[in-house]
Formats: sequence, C-alpha cells, structure tokens
Amino acid sequence: MITGVIKSQVDKIWNAFWAGGISNGLTVIEQITYLLFARRLDELHTAKEKQSNLLKTPIEEPIFGKKQQQLRWSRFKDFEPQKMYKTFRDEVFPFIKQLHQDRQSAYSRYMKDAVFVIPTPSLLERVVTMISDIPMEDRDTKGDLYEYLLSKLQHQGRNGQFRTPRHIIKMMVELLDPQPTDIIGDPACGTCGFLVAAGEYLREHQPEMFHKKKQREHFSQGMFHGSDFDSSMLRIGAMNMMLHGVENPDIADVDALSEDGAGIRDRYTVLLANPPFKGSLNYEEVAKDLLQLSKTKKTELLFVSLFVQQLKSGGRCACIVPDGVLFGSSKAHKDIRQMLVEDQKLDGVISMPSGVFKPYAGVSTAVLLFTRTNSGGTEHVWFYDMQADGYSLDDKRDTVEANDIPDLVERWKNRNPKKKSDRKGKAFFVPVAEIVENKYDLSINRYKEVEYDEVEYDPPEMILDQLEALEAEIVADLKELRGMLH
Repeated sequence: MITGVIKSQVDKIWNAFWAGGISNGLTVIEQITYLLFARRLDELHTAKEKQSNLLKTPIEEPIFGKKQQQLRWSRFKDFEPQKMYKTFRDEVFPFIKQLHQDRQSAYSRYMKDAVFVIPTPSLLERVVTMISDIPMEDRDTKGDLYEYLLSKLQHQGRNGQFRTPRHIIKMMVELLDPQPTDIIGDPACGTCGFLVAAGEYLREHQPEMFHKKKQREHFSQGMFHGSDFDSSMLRIGAMNMMLHGVENPDIADVDALSEDGAGIRDRYTVLLANPPFKGSLNYEEVAKDLLQLSKTKKTELLFVSLFVQQLKSGGRCACIVPDGVLFGSSKAHKDIRQMLVEDQKLDGVISMPSGVFKPYAGVSTAVLLFTRTNSGGTEHVWFYDMQADGYSLDDKRDTVEANDIPDLVERWKNRNPKKKSDRKGKAFFVPVAEIVENKYDLSINRYKEVEYDEVEYDPPEMILDQLEALEAEIVADLKELRGMLH
C-alpha cells in the first residue's frame, strides 16, 4: 500500500496534467506510463552497469548504447525544459516505441500506435521532476503506485465497462486459490487487475515457487493471459503487469467473443473476469461455437459461454454477472443456467449488494463459481448473501465497519454440503434437484428463507380514536389560523 506522502505526490502529478490541458484520465495515465517506462529502462541499465563493474566484464545486453546516454532518465531529467522536451519527444519516445520490436514483448506490441501528447516543455519538466522524487526502488511500490493511478481513472462506464473494485478482485482470487502450475486467463482484461491480483496472491501464498527456475519462468511468461480490444487499455494493462514483476504476459488485441478469438479454447486452468454487461451483438459477429452453447445476442450470456469454452477440463472460473443472468426468463438465459448446472459443475453463487460498483453503476451483480467438467457433477450449489463489502453502498463508497468478505472466504474454504445449513443465514447449500425444479433459477431470493419479526399493532378502535383526535386538532388549528386573518 502506498503511503500518504507518495499518494500526495501522485495526486500532484495528476493535477499537473489537468492544469496543463490534458483532462482525459486515460490519456494522463498513458503519458505517465511512458514516463515510468523510461525511468524503469534507466534503472534496469544502471543495475546491469553495477553488475558489470562488480564482475569487471562488459555490460550484458545493454539497453542504451554509448551514443544513447542522453536517452537515460538520469541524464535528461536534469536538462533545461526546452532541451528535455526536444530530447524526449524526438529521441526517447521513438526509442521506447521501437524497443524490443524484434522480441514481440507485450509492451512493445502495444506501443506501435502510442502517441506522445504532453503539450509543453514546462509541463514535461514538472512531471519528470515529480516522478523523479517518488521512491520506486521496490516492486511493491511500483505496482501499488500504478494501481493507485488506475483507481483515478475516470474512463469507466463506457460500453458497460467499469473498473472492478480491488477488494472484490482479491476476494475472487482468494476463492479460486491459484497454484504455481495454473494457467490464468481473463478474456476481458482491461487494465489486467485480475491477473495482477492473481500474481500478487501467488507471491504471498506460494513464495517457494520463485526459487524454482521452471515455475519462475512460467510465472514470467506462461502463466498470465489476457485479451481486450481497446488498445489503450492493453498498453496500460501490459505496463501494469510489468510493474508487478510479470515481464512478458500474453496480452492479446482480440475481441474474445468474435471468430478471431475462437483460437483461444481449452486453454486455462483458472479464469477470472468481470466482462462488459451491457451490449448486444449480431449473430455474424459472434464465434460459432459460442452460439451453439446458447443462441443469444446478449454479451452477458455470451461471455459465460466463452468462459466455459476457454477453460481446460477441470479448470475453475470466478466471474461477475449481472443479476439478470441468474433468473432471466428467455430461452437463452435458461439454456446457459442449465448448461452450468447439468453439463458443468456449478460450485457457488454469491449475491453482491447493488452498491458494489458505485459510483459508476448501481446494477445488482453476483459472482458465479464453476468448474468445467463437460460431464456435470453439480450436486449442491453454495449460496452466499453478501450484504456489506467494507464500504458504504452509496456514491461516496466510504470505508465502513460492516464487511462480509472475510466471513464469506472462510465459509467457502470450509464449506461442507453434508453439514446442515441454515437458509435463514448468509451461507447455505441448495440441492441440484431443487434448482432444476425451479427451472434453474439461481437468484438467492428463490431459496433463502426470510425470517419476519412479529409486530403488534393497537386495536382498530383505538387507531380510529387516535385519527379522530388528530383530525379534531387539525380543525381547531385551522379555525385559529382563520381567526388571525380577521
């Protein structure tokens, strides 16, 4: 977690961009991304220099040649504004764009159409100075700083997209408990929040994997896969992964629902996602195998079909869906739910409060947890009624004490369908036969027993007496008011 001082420094950089005429949050983050990358390249080169001096050997794979020293952050940051601007715009930025083009790394792939738009030398000099003042020696600080920047992104709400709150992402990752050999995917990755959180979870819970060469290499370039069709998001997502220590994630510029994405099938062992909810596609825009699972134009249903298709057999998924997926009455809605219950293994349904995505959206949502089996296996479905997530459920989203998430995670880990569950409580099991009987309705209200408190009212005669007395009082007041007018 970044400290208040660093947070304040980041806020000042953000405000400097706005004051300098760049008011689009996505553009601000893109420009900061380029500057952070320039600084990181210099840090990497400096580390190589130190090693070279220590071993008294030539620098191994230097980033900057002898004639490119002016492109290093540590050099140009001290130039006067005009010279710094000219150097960055004409030399450093083109250098970054062309870097590692031959290796096709995630970052170089999405830098091709990047544009440097900082308008004046004075603004560049101010933000370079401010970024230089931020201590970024360790990986955690870099990652947290970038996460904080992303949290300021005011780009949400477009095409049903909005940034998933970090604590909800962490909850979903914890529920799936990724392992060192997993292959983790997110077909609507945006800024790669789920992939980053999965990586951080592994660092915390599986630290021994980083002492094993094969697993370390898998973490760096085989474990994480994301796709999106927004090139700006892909650039930011790739940078987010790199700043969190994943050097070469597989971040693809693909519309996952289209035929172009049909090559990504049977690939992941863990899938985490919060896809765009609102949207409708024409049949010809959708991959054929998805329509075979459920013929629909609704993206919220198509994505559920996609998750099943992208998982390997035995792969596990945690995805956010709008409530309508749980109880919608169309044939496509029923087909999707029936497929999850009958053909796959539906493990759990978590009902979330409708304020979780405020202030960007007030839609009611749920988390579906399932395992791809292609042979069924659902016997009992675990339901949880989350009513609080640690933040107020209004537009302010202030921190509050009420928080069901720790209880939810603990109950999930210790769930046992053989134990008696109380349907008046937050968590309970429902046998598959009952779900089938209810036409695969997965809304928690269908199965939860609501306990009503008995309320005693006064006898009707007494209530009428009270109303008559109140009416007499009103009439008397009106007479008094009328008398005051004469």
